[in-house]
Amino acid sequence: MTGGYAPEFAGLAAVVTGGASGIGLATATLLAERGARVACLDLNPQAVPEPMLGLAADVTDDDSVRAAIAAAHQALGGIDVLVNNAAIGAVGTIEADSDTEWHRVLDVNVVGIVRVTRAALPHLRASAHAAIVNIGSIAAWLGLPQRALYSASKGAVQALTLAMAADHVAAGIRVNCVNPGTADTPWVRRLLDATGDPAAALAALRARQPTGRLVTPREVAAAVAYLASPLAGSTTGTVLAVDGGMHGLRLPQPPAGAT
Repeated sequence: MTGGYAPEFAGLAAVVTGGASGIGLATATLLAERGARVACLDLNPQAVPEPMLGLAADVTDDDSVRAAIAAAHQALGGIDVLVNNAAIGAVGTIEADSDTEWHRVLDVNVVGIVRVTRAALPHLRASAHAAIVNIGSIAAWLGLPQRALYSASKGAVQALTLAMAADHVAAGIRVNCVNPGTADTPWVRRLLDATGDPAAALAALRARQPTGRLVTPREVAAAVAYLASPLAGSTTGTVLAVDGGMHGLRLPQPPAGAT
């Protein structure tokens, strides 16, 4: 208890996919801080710190997903919140990636959400405060160079979110989406390290966001927590940008040579 009020997620149980690092770990940590019992489904469950529960799961394998969701439900005593965060990246134009790579990325980023949600739905229907939050991307809104496959997958996540919200609102299950801009995650750092000049690449990423910096995982987590909270009980079918203004702002560029 703080100031006479219970934390907003007190008594609720949450499952976060891809919860061992980056945005997933930040989200799981914040939900736990706000009173939730949290299970993280991940390929690397041993990296999930206490008090969260790490469970092995591969979102491309339906049996693996169903076993992990069943284990989470048993360990947590229910499932009230599902955060579909697990995803992989892809770089290149439509010519860069083979059919195999297209299927691989879409299988994780889109069908993975389907598998996890499908397994969790019976438990969510039993909750009085059921909420699903999908992690999308600014790439669903903006045409970014060298991101064809990734953008296609995240555009699908955004459309899927709205369809899911329509399908499950009558059951009392809210479904929303958070679209981060470029976040300072291990995946982004690996991309930067793979360039010829990581410092210049980082400066370019910072410059394209009107705030002039990368989004932090904690900021994305805060948006997820808002949408998942019972306090947002009238919010469903919403896409919330956490992108430093990329989606909504068009600022004048400084003259050439200006500092």
